[in-house]
Amino acid sequence: MGEARPRAILALEDGTTFEGVGFGALGERAGEVVFNTGLTGYPEILTDPSYKGQIVVMTYPHIGNYGITAQDFESWQPHVEGFVVREFSPLASNWRAETTLDAFLGQHGIVGISEVDTRALTRHLRQAGAMRGVISTVDNDSQVVVGKALAAAEMKGRDLVQVVTTESSFEWPATPRPDLWGGDAVGEARPVLHVVAYDYGIKHNLLRELAWRDCRVTVVPATLPAADVLALRPDGVFLSNGPGDPAALDYAVSNVRDLLGRVPLFGVCLGHQLMGLAVGGQTYKLKFGHHGVNHPVKSLLTGQVEITSQNHGFAVDAASLPGEVEVTHLNLNDGTVEGLRHREAAAFSVQYHPEAAPGPRDAEYLFDEFRQLMEVGG
Repeated sequence: MGEARPRAILALEDGTTFEGVGFGALGERAGEVVFNTGLTGYPEILTDPSYKGQIVVMTYPHIGNYGITAQDFESWQPHVEGFVVREFSPLASNWRAETTLDAFLGQHGIVGISEVDTRALTRHLRQAGAMRGVISTVDNDSQVVVGKALAAAEMKGRDLVQVVTTESSFEWPATPRPDLWGGDAVGEARPVLHVVAYDYGIKHNLLRELAWRDCRVTVVPATLPAADVLALRPDGVFLSNGPGDPAALDYAVSNVRDLLGRVPLFGVCLGHQLMGLAVGGQTYKLKFGHHGVNHPVKSLLTGQVEITSQNHGFAVDAASLPGEVEVTHLNLNDGTVEGLRHREAAAFSVQYHPEAAPGPRDAEYLFDEFRQLMEVGG
């Protein structure tokens, strides 16, 4: 018989509460509650810096069965505030596993709650929208925990980038592209282009995709001025994913605006939103965001549909964009903007994650397009 697990409460700011069983760390954590529709990929989700400030609900009912492997991490550590599942597996049946989900969350102080009706919770978030919540294993008074959710910081207006960005610049190691099925590397690493990547909360697989295309990658802090970036003599600048409200990042928007037209730019997720703001557009908060590995996106340039990995709570307002900016991709679920390109400057961006990890590989071609843009000098 295993040790008895504590009772836990998930309380939302609108007064809705869910009772369950705690796992991972004991304690109390607050954050914006969002749901992710991925069937697999929880190690990548837990370690994605874009989830800073959020409690993640997994819609797939059984989580943790293949354990945790550091090779799957998308940053150096987990960033979610809390984790909500229907059922977690106390065992890890995977030869790659280095630890269990329960032990991993406990090691990093992340509070989890299981035995929650995640289907009902997801339906509620779809109808009412993402909202602040608190997971507690230490307070049994549901209404008190609701009050703590109401007192938690809202996502709108928050700058979480400075919490997750690197403190100093560093070089990502040049690596040859591995075999698609996990075999030996293909060819040798031959860095011939220099990419400066702004770290707004960058995922490791974005850096790998750039390195696999013969790029020497310098990762820099989110606050590094554009003049200092240009002094590094990059062939291109990459604008990464990250957490929080893009409209709160005046320093980042200013830097992107100063770089536009001076060096090829490629933005992903938050980087896409910053691109939209830098050209004079506006962003707005989505009702419950896009979080999962199964979102259909249509390219308006080719007519092709890509199944994409997504993780964002804000979007670019198409009506606010100036004439020199073209919308290139649309979300087929709700019609939101999924891609932009500048008609005059060498700059483009997508709202979704072409690097996958987790998710489909349909959009990897975008890294090739960025390389081609750098090869011709914009």
